[in-house]
Amino acid sequence: MQQENNFSESRRDFIKNLFIGGGVTLALGNLSFTFFDSEKGIEKKVIICDFSKCTGCRTCETSCVAYNFATQDGFETYGIVNPKNANIRVNKFNPDLDIPATCAGCPDTPCINACPINVDRKTGEKALYLNKLTGAISVNVEECIGCGKCAKACETERVGVIRQNQESGKPEGLCTYCDGDPSCVKNCPYGALSYVKVDTNYEFFGKSPEQIAGILTERYYK
Repeated sequence: MQQENNFSESRRDFIKNLFIGGGVTLALGNLSFTFFDSEKGIEKKVIICDFSKCTGCRTCETSCVAYNFATQDGFETYGIVNPKNANIRVNKFNPDLDIPATCAGCPDTPCINACPINVDRKTGEKALYLNKLTGAISVNVEECIGCGKCAKACETERVGVIRQNQESGKPEGLCTYCDGDPSCVKNCPYGALSYVKVDTNYEFFGKSPEQIAGILTERYYK
């Protein structure tokens, strides 16, 4: 435990002291955010990161795939823990910036808007839709044609977390929020992740890892 604490304190402190001659604390403000989609009747929550606490350990990635790709074998549940399948991805920027990225929970849902497939003409639900129970962006894989328009919209307008499966073209990287109890948040050893209600005024809302890295580089090192 002592060794773990020394690691979390020393790695970032060393580089910050090297570059700016002193410690820097990133103030994220109030983490109690609110967004209510009155049209769909869904109060949406998302995962955000306190980047001053993240060490880039990638525990969030392994926790994500262990939950979302779990299979049953008798009485044991186990996951195929391959980080490339994770719905949260840790992006590393030099010299010491680790930016976990997952769905921003955009109220205007540019990814859904870009989907050309109307599955239900009465409700307007598309192949990509908002899950009414969890608030997660979900995909009807049977109706999805793998056009990639959702991934393109996410990349050009927001975070860029949606990716196309190389074989099927179907969208991947859609956060499930682990049915309302995100595994990545529970298992983050440094308490860097939080599961909170959406706030479009949040400093890093809808920003790509590259944009966030630019802001934090300016804040930490210049």
